[in-house]
Amino acid sequence: MQGKTLFMKTFLITALSAALIVVNAQPNKIKQEESNDEKIQNLRRTPSQAFLPGEFLKYRVHYGIIDAGEATVEIKDEGEKINGRKVYHMVGNGYSKGTFNWFFKVKDTYESYVDADGLFPWRFKRDCNEGGFIIKQNYSFFPQHGNMYNGDGKWLKTPQYVQDMVSSFYYARSLNLSNLKNGDLITVQTMVDSELWPFTIKYVGKENIKVGKVKYRCLKFRPVVQKGRIFKDEEDLSIWITDDGNRIPIMAEAKILFGSLKMELTDYKNLAHPLAIVK
Repeated sequence: MQGKTLFMKTFLITALSAALIVVNAQPNKIKQEESNDEKIQNLRRTPSQAFLPGEFLKYRVHYGIIDAGEATVEIKDEGEKINGRKVYHMVGNGYSKGTFNWFFKVKDTYESYVDADGLFPWRFKRDCNEGGFIIKQNYSFFPQHGNMYNGDGKWLKTPQYVQDMVSSFYYARSLNLSNLKNGDLITVQTMVDSELWPFTIKYVGKENIKVGKVKYRCLKFRPVVQKGRIFKDEEDLSIWITDDGNRIPIMAEAKILFGSLKMELTDYKNLAHPLAIVK
């Protein structure tokens, strides 16, 4: 059980997650500070050109030859502000399905309230049920002070603009990748289960990938993973991201100790840029 849950965390950060679903989230009980706080007003403002409110991505998840489930992620602009700063509500929805439900039913929610200008999280909610293993998390981030409250009685020091498991995906898409060389590493400091996790991926190169009947021009990455617990080898997890202004995952594959997982893009709406489709 622990192994499968750990893999789900890794897969989410690299490729949006292998299985997500909407469940009722607990209200955030930590009161944010007043918007006239000078530290808040001076937080970074680096809006991304890679995505827009309304973006919707849908994926099909395979476990070996089994059609295991579906996952979606979307960006909602609900007009909400935190500390006087506009935020986007980024939500991942998904579920296991069919035969996969017989031996490992998954229902998960991951939500992040992300600063629209600074691309850092203010709140993070997680409500997961993976084969009966339940996780509930409700984080509040305070980048103006470099700390966070984990919703379970603990205050933790963090890097100022630390990411959560959802915001890290969108933040990574905003990075300038134009000067990458084969073998270059990218690291995003991410909070996972109340611990700082330096999520690192290695750039492998360019490759055209066919998903369904469409071929895409992509950038290929290999996340740096811990071999032995879930993966047989450090290069057993790969992800292909569109080589265009969107930087969206087209496909992800993983060889794991207890099988293999694959995720493919099946639908999309409201992208900021045209997709890099090879005709």
